[in-house]
Amino acid sequence: MPRFERKRNVFRNKDALGESYRPERIEERDEEIEAYMDALQPVVDGWEPNNIFLYGNTGVGKTAVTDYLLDVLKDDVEQYDDVDLSVIRLNCKTLNSSYQVAVEMVNTLRPEGAEISSTGYPQQTVFKKLYEELEVLGGTVLIVLDEIDSIGDRDELLYELPRAQSNDYLEETRVGLIGISNDFKFREQLDPRVQDTLCERELQFPPYDAQELTNILESRAAVAISDDGYESGVLNFCAALAARDSGSARQALDLLRLAGEVAENADADRIREDHVERARSKLEQERVEEGMRELTVHGRLALLAVISKAAKGETPCRTKKLYHEYESLCSSSGTDALAQRSVHNHLSDLRMLGILSAEENRSGSRGNYYSYELDVPFTSAVEAMGDALHLDEEIEVIREIARRNDVA
Repeated sequence: MPRFERKRNVFRNKDALGESYRPERIEERDEEIEAYMDALQPVVDGWEPNNIFLYGNTGVGKTAVTDYLLDVLKDDVEQYDDVDLSVIRLNCKTLNSSYQVAVEMVNTLRPEGAEISSTGYPQQTVFKKLYEELEVLGGTVLIVLDEIDSIGDRDELLYELPRAQSNDYLEETRVGLIGISNDFKFREQLDPRVQDTLCERELQFPPYDAQELTNILESRAAVAISDDGYESGVLNFCAALAARDSGSARQALDLLRLAGEVAENADADRIREDHVERARSKLEQERVEEGMRELTVHGRLALLAVISKAAKGETPCRTKKLYHEYESLCSSSGTDALAQRSVHNHLSDLRMLGILSAEENRSGSRGNYYSYELDVPFTSAVEAMGDALHLDEEIEVIREIARRNDVA
């Protein structure tokens, strides 16, 4: 008897719920697509392209709409002899400076074996090499920089590239930049000159509501899940959970996919709401664990301080009080405590990772301050911390306090 056997109780094409799947039609983004097409129109007309900046939370369709429209655009402009369009796509997640982005673009454009080193060149030399490669490419070039906020404030390339032709770095090539960001404040951090150029056309993608997410799930489920493969109410439940949390289509699709896996592993023929509940719990714990992989020891101790306060029913909690809890945990673990300002930075990082939420309190003469609380279930946070720190006694005490206070 084989150890591995095919399971297809629920799924017809599970890949249709995956991140790499490209549907034939983008659901629930008609207004954004229309505005995006308007911003791309100069390419079709043979003029210099607009620079476009898109922002919105993770999973709200920014990248999916961009990929969809640029594929359509490339097909449609083939009917015009005077439009020669190329698209360069880069994810900047691991690139934290203009220099690194420029090197990556040069190596994307060069043939295998002709790449340049990621270190050792003056920045302007790398920019010059990039202009040379773009000039060889010619025509209209749209450069898509996903997660552009990873570049931070080292944004020299974002200033220079849109002006390359007017500064005589390029003669035959027209360049347009498309920046995609999850950080609504990223634009404010840019050099004002970059803001004026990169954000020439701005598009905002709002979170999906529950009904929109239900429609998206229905469209994907028709491809992904077998007939009668889920009970009535399952799609609405997945949509409601995702809408309440983040408004992310990615989260809703992940919930449905994982719920289907839970159902199949239980030899069920249909996805039920209890399968969705189990999938939600697993995804939440995975989110905490994934975020924690990026944390230092002090980041984990800062998180544990919030967990400890949550167990006592004392969240939302101000940074000052969290710092005292953090100091106590540092003492227990034999770790030298950081200054309060550094701990505040760790709390901000946890907020960016979606593990904490924060409320800004404006108190007039006393100044503004933040109050933090968990943005994931208490149980998921504690379980994720269990293997991350050698504080078994302290974590067990926190669990006991939570049980006494009926915190779950």
